[in-house]
Amino acid sequence: MKRVVLSVTNDLVNDRRVERSIKSLQEQGYTIHFVGRQLAESRPVKASYSHKRFKLSFNKGFLFYATFNLRLFFHLLFQKAFDLYWANDLDTLLPNYLVAKIYRKPLVYDSHEYFKGVPEIQNRPIVKWVWTQLENFLFKRADYHLTVNESIANLLESDYGLRPAVVRNIAESYLPEIKKGRADLSLPEDAFLLINQGAGINIDRGMEEAFEALKLLPENIHLVLVGKGDVIPFLKLKAREEGLIERVHFVNPLPYQEMIQYTLQANVGLSLDKDTNINYRFSLPNKLFDYIKCGIPVLSSQVKEVDKIVRGEGIGISVAVEPKAIAEAVLSIQAEPEKYKQALEIAAQKHNWEHESKRLAAFIAAIKL
Repeated sequence: MKRVVLSVTNDLVNDRRVERSIKSLQEQGYTIHFVGRQLAESRPVKASYSHKRFKLSFNKGFLFYATFNLRLFFHLLFQKAFDLYWANDLDTLLPNYLVAKIYRKPLVYDSHEYFKGVPEIQNRPIVKWVWTQLENFLFKRADYHLTVNESIANLLESDYGLRPAVVRNIAESYLPEIKKGRADLSLPEDAFLLINQGAGINIDRGMEEAFEALKLLPENIHLVLVGKGDVIPFLKLKAREEGLIERVHFVNPLPYQEMIQYTLQANVGLSLDKDTNINYRFSLPNKLFDYIKCGIPVLSSQVKEVDKIVRGEGIGISVAVEPKAIAEAVLSIQAEPEKYKQALEIAAQKHNWEHESKRLAAFIAAIKL
């Protein structure tokens, strides 16, 4: 039986991208070992494959990455050699490369974003230099390369002269058999609901502007935020201070099948990443495809990959990330909700994992062990 180890720096729960990789690998006969970290709030991993989560004393910064990579290296080194090493993102690549080289096994580098462009390191020149030098050294030394959209593939090809295969992070087309109502989810029955979902509800993702837009809109228009991120505490405080706590609904991170129930009850899906860094400029968040499959119009920023689908396929409106423009777009969609129905149905037939998975299956089948 072929054995593969996949590594991430998250806690293994709700990483839809890696879950899909694991499923495709299993379908091609691989036995899975999945490695990540244990957080205080981590839920149990419910899976048939083996897994390992490291408990670390540090959860961010240099000491986190140093201790995680050291633990990962020794964990991989003292396991029986795997047939394939699969590093998810740059922050797991070095130990996978070293152990794959020691055991002379193939290595996959699956880049979920343009790591050198993430906003967290743009104003930290030493940190950015370290990550850049690491990727410069390791990229061509990986045997196989994968990424999440064509724009990031273009950037990586320009940097290193090798073009990664592209497999987008797209939702499966199926929906829950039992659909919960708004009352079941503690959502107002008569409100027009805007939703933003995800694990990265952070600064520069447009939620501050969406919040300000809400103040320009009628009281029956509400905002639902499902997930976590560094801007959530600020918005909770702002909602209390400005008397909007009844119109902004904060929902903690949920398993995917529970989260999608909220999306199904929404009227508009928000994807408002701002063009403040190269990573956001070329982002293609998977929530976009959740909105599509749930049949709700999308209100997005004008970042390239998202705008190409939203405006190019007529499934919503793309605007400058500015409160007045957001408010006007919300009112426009509210006035003509049926305008986008047919385009959303066509997009759902095209943008789904059932189609996209064929690309991943072909990528895996081409790996030479």
